[in-house]
Amino acid sequence: MVGLLILAHAPLGNAFIIAAQHVFRSKPEYLEAIDVQPDQSTEEVIELAKQAIERLNLGDGVLVLTDVFGGTPANCSQKLDALDQVVVLAGLSLPMLLRALTYRNDTLEVVFEMAQAGAQNGAVRVDNRLRIAPH
Repeated sequence: MVGLLILAHAPLGNAFIIAAQHVFRSKPEYLEAIDVQPDQSTEEVIELAKQAIERLNLGDGVLVLTDVFGGTPANCSQKLDALDQVVVLAGLSLPMLLRALTYRNDTLEVVFEMAQAGAQNGAVRVDNRLRIAPH
């Protein structure tokens, strides 16, 4: 099973876990979040993330999901990408997380691809202009 680490601006990480818990009706295993605080040093964040990765890696790797590319959490995650069996994906969304959780019994690469597809497919226009005519 692929472990999942959310590395995001506070309080997003734990909020995503609460949302996943709501969808799956229980807290998914091997899922953790680090909510990066405004005054937290990058060294501390990287160390906390490395410790979490050790806990989460059951041998199949860890997918690190971060909120916005270029932000402090994503910048810290770039240091983690150099670790064995760690892949980082920026642009965290709920569809991305739910897809990662759904496919996490596959390989790390497949989990990455499914999470990325979940994010892309989860961004859709919602309006009343497209109506299906009744038959």
